[in-house]
Amino acid sequence: MGVDIIMACEPKVDDWYKDVIEQCIFKVVAIDNDEETIEIQYFEGEIEELDFDSWKDMALVTAPEQEDMRGAFDDLDSDDMGDTDRPMHPQNWSDPLNELE
Repeated sequence: MGVDIIMACEPKVDDWYKDVIEQCIFKVVAIDNDEETIEIQYFEGEIEELDFDSWKDMALVTAPEQEDMRGAFDDLDSDDMGDTDRPMHPQNWSDPLNELE
């Protein structure tokens, strides 16, 4: 899949772009035509709002859809994410109502 440089294009929600100057990848998540703003989410998770004029000034290339959205959680270790290697089980299978208050 090739990339095309696109300048002053119409943004599309759910499409991915790469800013060739800033070297960052982002997805358009919302467009507000009344306020003339575009909300983008970077691969790392940060959300930013751009005005239409700022969008038109950017040098963009299309980017493939990012499959692994864990980029936003790169700074977390496995303890922060919980222990996902072991299944969780109630301590007492015989009385599940003990968990209710």
